[in-house]
Amino acid sequence: MGTCMILVGVLTICGLSFSQECRRTFLENVDFPGTDITSLLSPDAEHCQQLCTQHPSCLFFTFIRQNWTEDNRNFYCYLKYTESGRPKVQNPLQGVTSGFSLKVCDSGSMVPCLSQMYQNTDFLGADYRGLFTTDHEECQRVCTQDPFCQFFTFVNGDFTTERIRNKCHLKFSWTIPRTPGVKREAGVVSGFSHKVEISQYFEPVCRGKLFSNTDIPGNDLEVLPAASPEHCQALCSADPRCTYFSYVSSNFNCHLKSNPNEIVTTAKEGITSGLPVHFCQLDNNWLKVAHEGVSFEGSDIRFELMDDAHTCQRTCTFDPNCQYYSYFTDSYSESNMRRRCYFKRVITVPAPPNIGKLNNVISGFSLKSCA
Repeated sequence: MGTCMILVGVLTICGLSFSQECRRTFLENVDFPGTDITSLLSPDAEHCQQLCTQHPSCLFFTFIRQNWTEDNRNFYCYLKYTESGRPKVQNPLQGVTSGFSLKVCDSGSMVPCLSQMYQNTDFLGADYRGLFTTDHEECQRVCTQDPFCQFFTFVNGDFTTERIRNKCHLKFSWTIPRTPGVKREAGVVSGFSHKVEISQYFEPVCRGKLFSNTDIPGNDLEVLPAASPEHCQALCSADPRCTYFSYVSSNFNCHLKSNPNEIVTTAKEGITSGLPVHFCQLDNNWLKVAHEGVSFEGSDIRFELMDDAHTCQRTCTFDPNCQYYSYFTDSYSESNMRRRCYFKRVITVPAPPNIGKLNNVISGFSLKSCA
């Protein structure tokens, strides 16, 4: 850690130098109690660290390991934050591992290689396809080759239930940014980094099918906020369950729908429906659109003062942590917010919705990012 200046601004400068120091090492059997932002689930401390790194405000974490015996909170990853950037307290505690965000580290790609296999660990939920494979390594190869698969669980030949032995469960996780909230707000301009990766395919480039003033009622899978019909289409194309979608422009709601058997349309003003694209790079011109009078809510990394929305967008694009932004113009109603450029991101590292102990299963992640 850098030398702290004496007397004036000691706490500020010391805290800043601490939070800007790259700290990759883990503290075994050390707890950082309190100051929780949220809790997620991770198979190990390395994955928990990646969640903390991609979370917009997490600076450090405590992970409860598989060998924890005090209660049933195994695999819990507690993301934490303080103004100083350092834990308020460090206590010895068996069965936990603590560490720090890698935000300030020169870590290259924001997409980590997650090559570890987890014995007797079940990644529950998020299934979209099942098949039988000879072993867990073949299951991982299938997951790596499948464009939608982000992680898997393989049931080995010693599993109690014979009929599902050697079954490979492929599972889905969002890898493109989902804006937590989108709303109309005068004096705000919002948009995306031009470097956001929306597909593993680089060619061919294809345009999806959109139907203006058309609704596809029913069969809703999930409703997500989206900035435009094209953004909604990118979300549908990234979800293996989505067969078509309807986007409501009045409230920015993207209705992902699932019915592989039929599609029934009806004319409706203000709704755009469409189909996902398959095995190609979706035209990403929608990423370059600046949405005037639209605010992307939450997930702020930080803000900086800038002269215009174009500079805000350009800065976001060149910041590897930034996925999207909102800029408050000189016409915004609150003068103290004017010229602020808010850089934003959400977690896109593959993250199982639930993790549990289960004998004779092996879980792991796709190796797409390990090439």
